[in-house]
Amino acid sequence: MAGIREKQIATLRQMLNLNQPISKSTVNEPTWKILIYDRFGQDIISPLISVQELRDLGVTLHVQLHSDRDPIPDVPAVYFCMPSEENLGRIGQDLQNGLYDTYHLNFISPISRQRLEDLAAAALHANCVTSVHKVFDQYLNFISLEDDMFILKHQNSDAISYYSINKGEMKDTDMDAIMDNIVDSLFCVFATLGAVPIIRSPRGNAAEMVAEKLDKKLRENLRDTRNSLFIMEAGQASHYSFQRPLLIVLDRNVDMATPLHHTWTYQALAHDVLDLSLNRVVVEENAGRSPSGGTKVKTRACNLDATDKFWIGHKGSPFPTVVEAIQVELEEYKSSEEEVKKLKASMGIDNDSDAAIMMSDNTAKLTSAVNTLPQLLEKKRLIDLHTTIATAILNHIKARKLDTFFEVEEKVMGKVALDKGIMEIITDNDSSTPEDKMRLFIIYYICSLNMSEVELDRFSSALQNAGCDLAPLAYIRRWKQYTRVTTNATSQYMGSGTKTVFSKLVSQGSAFVMEGVKNLVVKKHNLPVTRIVDELMELKSSPETEDYRHFDPKQLRQVDGAQQPRNRAPFHDAIVFVVGGGNYIEYQNLVDYAKSKGVQGSKRVIYGATSLNNAKQFLKQLSLLGQEIH
Repeated sequence: MAGIREKQIATLRQMLNLNQPISKSTVNEPTWKILIYDRFGQDIISPLISVQELRDLGVTLHVQLHSDRDPIPDVPAVYFCMPSEENLGRIGQDLQNGLYDTYHLNFISPISRQRLEDLAAAALHANCVTSVHKVFDQYLNFISLEDDMFILKHQNSDAISYYSINKGEMKDTDMDAIMDNIVDSLFCVFATLGAVPIIRSPRGNAAEMVAEKLDKKLRENLRDTRNSLFIMEAGQASHYSFQRPLLIVLDRNVDMATPLHHTWTYQALAHDVLDLSLNRVVVEENAGRSPSGGTKVKTRACNLDATDKFWIGHKGSPFPTVVEAIQVELEEYKSSEEEVKKLKASMGIDNDSDAAIMMSDNTAKLTSAVNTLPQLLEKKRLIDLHTTIATAILNHIKARKLDTFFEVEEKVMGKVALDKGIMEIITDNDSSTPEDKMRLFIIYYICSLNMSEVELDRFSSALQNAGCDLAPLAYIRRWKQYTRVTTNATSQYMGSGTKTVFSKLVSQGSAFVMEGVKNLVVKKHNLPVTRIVDELMELKSSPETEDYRHFDPKQLRQVDGAQQPRNRAPFHDAIVFVVGGGNYIEYQNLVDYAKSKGVQGSKRVIYGATSLNNAKQFLKQLSLLGQEIH
């Protein structure tokens, strides 16, 4: 199964080539055009295609659909937006004003028949029917953040959030609208992958509703053989694995501790403590002293994409390992820089003497130095970028004692004895935030099956005195009463924990002052979502998954039941999708699981979610739900 990011980029590149296949001549002489997108389109494109790559594809200008735009004659315009009434109204206005020479309209989700007729009427009214060259349904209503990770929304993600799905006063019509929204995006994912999955889901929650509706939508598309998006499988069988992928739809309620867990890997920490969104992190930097005597703070936006080799290699590494790697890269760069300086000195360039350049041996050395200069500059840029990010993360770790919280939570989840009691940590008058203490206690509460009401009240009072908002705990208390997941909470996180190793950096004069920060290494273990994925992919018998529903959209008749068809081999490819929001901790755990399964590429797991929530965002949603209880 091809990576979802790779597939989406290929579709976008073809769209920007006016929906024509890209050839060598296209790359050499692209058709110049402008790109017009709405906020949804911008979110889809920005993590995938850089501004320079847009230029290479012939995009001379890219602008928001609802911005003020001047006419640009003799230029084709590529539109990429949702087929909403508001967007269609603005497109009709552009047609009326004759802004561009030709219009290539690409809709992120399929446009309805009624709205297509409205668009045609607008083109007729503007007398520019011949200018509208193409109208395409692109089926791209999702955001690929990695080759093996996607989310459904960034803009308006609150509409399909954990809070929206679980709030008290939810009408059936509203829930249906949310589920339809999710299913439409999931359908786009499989249309892009070109694969019809076998679907598994638990019973009795939002995940089951999504699985049912997606099964129905896939069946309807397969039934229409003339217009089916999946018919190409038969004609292009060589491009597809003989085995279909497994889609596992899960509800966020399957694991409520992990989204609140303090983390220790680079990518997850950047998401937890910094503003990481759509593969772009915003970091605050000290910009010196202001005229008034205070400290000036400036923000720096850093793109973290597939071209950043350091990020690709270390985003899943424990933070101390990342710091060591940055230090090693910095020392290698300094060594290369010294070599260039020595070369300049030996050639007399520093003394403004050009005579030595004519010497053949020095000319060869100079050529080598010139050739390596771009790589050196790029290396320096990446070192500076990751030093900035790592320094900002380190400041948070020290200020909030995040290493201690991570270590304690790992011990709580792994049923390991604590050196310091939870009550003592809550009542400590230290620099950690009330949110950090609340996150720790909720994890402790979820993993404790037999906490008495008296003990819970005692902890609640301590949390309140520490400045904590008790609304999230009120919701978790209600959730724990009604969910059956907690019946095996004691074994959900078994195998977790940490070990401490000596940090080399303390003795190497590192640019990072790591004193006081523990060099923790995470023990390898499967989180609840990963464990479920393993059981379903490997066809293992388990009380937890034996009652999961089974859907096969390719079967003529749906045979509902937990039992799978006989003689089926274990799955090689799986997409796990979490309704109610995902996080980088689960994603990294699944990446580690796939790597551990033998030969490289023997298992492929793609992680998807309605949106990505860091712990602060998830805690806020729990707070809103808790306020409803009060």
